[in-house]
Amino acid sequence: MIYDSKAMEMAAVLDTAQRICAAARTAPKAKGIDNLATLVLTGEDKDKIADELERLSGPLHYQFFLRDAGNVRQAQALVLMGVREGQRGLNEGCRHCHFENCADCAAHGGVCVYDPMDLGIAIGSAVASAADDRVDCRVLFSAGRAAMSLGVMGEDVRMVMAIPLSIAGKSPFFDRKPK
Repeated sequence: MIYDSKAMEMAAVLDTAQRICAAARTAPKAKGIDNLATLVLTGEDKDKIADELERLSGPLHYQFFLRDAGNVRQAQALVLMGVREGQRGLNEGCRHCHFENCADCAAHGGVCVYDPMDLGIAIGSAVASAADDRVDCRVLFSAGRAAMSLGVMGEDVRMVMAIPLSIAGKSPFFDRKPK
């Protein structure tokens, strides 16, 4: 059997995406509470995120969304990571959310500080895994915002970030120019 470079590169990207999801899952979580969600998109599903970035660029007045849409289109896969929000029950001893306790935070629609911290730690583990595989990547808030707009990960998953993955002669995420 003969495998061309495109087929092997796509297989490598998907293998890396699997490792990224595993690295994110096993990353430390505050109080051992795992609110993390991951999803991998390719092909038309990935390109729908790029389409939404282009659509959102106008109403949000974010021209860099157009540049990031191009990066998403160039990538072979897009890993999405988000969290389901919830309090950790540390109450008055914590107060990092700037509320009196967890119940006060929830009642006022606040966000437990540990959810975004856990997401950040998971992203760090994920991109380190991609680097170990020599697969180019970049963390994009913009593509995560587009995924939230489309509801790709479900309504309960918040603070979504995206990691496009690419194997190419030159990283599409380097020397990025505004559109």
